[in-house]
Amino acid sequence: MAEIKSHEFDGFLQNAARNYRIFVIYGPDRGLVSERAAQIAAKTGVDLNDAFSLIKLDVGDLQNDAGRLLDEVNAIGLFGGEKLVWIRGVANEKALVDSLQIIAESPPEASFVIIEAGDLKKGAGLRKVAEPARSVATIACYADDARALNGLIDTELANEGLRIAPAARQALLELLGGDRIASRNEVRKLALYCRGQGTIEESHVMEIIGDASAISTDDAVDAILKGDSKGFLHAMQKIASSKTPMFLVLQGCLRQFQMLDTMRAEMDEKRVAPAQVMQTHGRHLHFRRKPIIEQALKTWSGPAIAREMNRLQSAILQTRQRASLEDTIATHTLLATTLQSARKG
Repeated sequence: MAEIKSHEFDGFLQNAARNYRIFVIYGPDRGLVSERAAQIAAKTGVDLNDAFSLIKLDVGDLQNDAGRLLDEVNAIGLFGGEKLVWIRGVANEKALVDSLQIIAESPPEASFVIIEAGDLKKGAGLRKVAEPARSVATIACYADDARALNGLIDTELANEGLRIAPAARQALLELLGGDRIASRNEVRKLALYCRGQGTIEESHVMEIIGDASAISTDDAVDAILKGDSKGFLHAMQKIASSKTPMFLVLQGCLRQFQMLDTMRAEMDEKRVAPAQVMQTHGRHLHFRRKPIIEQALKTWSGPAIAREMNRLQSAILQTRQRASLEDTIATHTLLATTLQSARKG
């Protein structure tokens, strides 16, 4: 079992990553998940420009073909050598969990597997398989704290030979942190803007940096549950500007409705109030989100939740089948869910 904490990752990458064949990288910071997956991919030594060595899959590819992952992992490369199977957009799909169980028990000798997942709660199927397995390295990715953000700022500015004034650093820290890639892009934009000036001042930060800390799929999902169409569209604009794939919002919304489904079922079975169910199933939620979830439990019935989950799953499949229309499909589907929430509220 190898559970790599955030502060341990750099050391793990340098000293121990090569000892593993299977990596499960998950967490609410999608940018950090993607960044660390790319760092591990580079560490494997597999030629990432060779289409025969690198196999990229979306979780939708596995839902339609449950044995696909096993086939790819065990297939011998056309020209020999090691290969990498890289899966993105994972939530907690049964087909993937079942395949990982088999692979973890008998790790591949000539393949690496990287799985990029969203925010998996403790006890989720994927974590239940990955965390006890000695052959799997699990890496959690949570929003950067002040220490990590300061390190990010120092690294990026040092590359451009820039210093930053204390007031400017503090202002910058307040605008970063929601997503690693979004934060890094904002710092790089600032460095480009201030190139040749030596020291970055607070005025430079306020002139050029947007609020990257607000880029989060949770903002969109919360707006959907509240029936706030204006807030939803605003959140989607931020997500689009951060280059975050829209299907991740669909998946985040689906996971939220799956949680609502579990909680609503307990409410109906035990005839208890939403607040009571929240005490057991909602302890992991941020305190600001709890009233939103509790209100959704009051307004969404069990059958309505089930219908919405089916619609979201269908939309996710459509985005995989028609990638060029991903943004349109996601936005229209989620806006319809937002309007449903507004009507029920």
